[in-house]
Amino acid sequence: MTDSSPEITETEEVLADDESTSLACVLSFNANDPSGAGGLSCDAVAMASVGAHCMPICTGTYVRDTSSITDFFALDDEAVNDQARAVAEDVPVQVIKVGFVGTPENLAVIAELSDDYVGVPVVAYMPNLSWWEEDKIDAYLDAFRELLLPQTSVLVGHHSTLRRWLLPDWNGERNPGPRDIAKAAAEQGVPYTLVTGLPLPEQHIDNVLASPEAVLAHEKFERIEAVFAGAGDTLTAALAALLATGMDLPEATSEALHYLDRCLDEGFRPGMGQVIPDRLFWALPEGEDTDDESPEVHPGADYFEVPFNETKH
Repeated sequence: MTDSSPEITETEEVLADDESTSLACVLSFNANDPSGAGGLSCDAVAMASVGAHCMPICTGTYVRDTSSITDFFALDDEAVNDQARAVAEDVPVQVIKVGFVGTPENLAVIAELSDDYVGVPVVAYMPNLSWWEEDKIDAYLDAFRELLLPQTSVLVGHHSTLRRWLLPDWNGERNPGPRDIAKAAAEQGVPYTLVTGLPLPEQHIDNVLASPEAVLAHEKFERIEAVFAGAGDTLTAALAALLATGMDLPEATSEALHYLDRCLDEGFRPGMGQVIPDRLFWALPEGEDTDDESPEVHPGADYFEVPFNETKH
């Protein structure tokens, strides 16, 4: 009888080598976005661009174009749970990224899974939901606060979105700063908050990573009025991916913001609406970079926000 043990040993060595050189893997919960501005397609491309592998878990689909979101159709919680459990039991997960998931039930599924994977960071993004019906917004925000924030390692959101959500009764003489928002998030169990779109003097905006005790990192951009779709998802996906590759949080935040800045610099308008970040700017053939004579496009103070849309369904 032929001894096959050497072949088994060689196979195990090959598998071990493959595992040591494989890309970091991020489990990403998000919606399908038919415009390609944000959602799962954004997550996959942004994560690949910074060196990680996206495992996309579909939570539903927007009905939208490049101008606005008009509706959302959610998948049920069983479908979301089965997608996530199947791949997470097969592939080691370095980071969990949460975008828009549509229902409190889906948030509960993600919170339960996150609780099962102790030690895996959760990077969660809260988008502007003003396009949605008010009762659905309230239910979603309440469930996010109660179920997911206690599991969240880094919360990402625009200053105005996080301020309205986490500090609705703020009555100070000044607007709440990033540490004020971080303190409010920390009361729900979040250790770090990345607050974007903070207005500064002389036509600049700031983006600040804060804990209740300190500012850990920030990046400043010149403010030029332009409206982008998908910037927040791009930033959150890049941050989650960079953390998965082993970067520490301040460095990953800085790198993710610089990556986003380049994506916006090379942004394009495929339709009649907003500008979409070019998450593959680095893949442009040599000599096809943005023309030096073309005006640079930098984000305005609202560049993480979806413009208000009164359409209700």
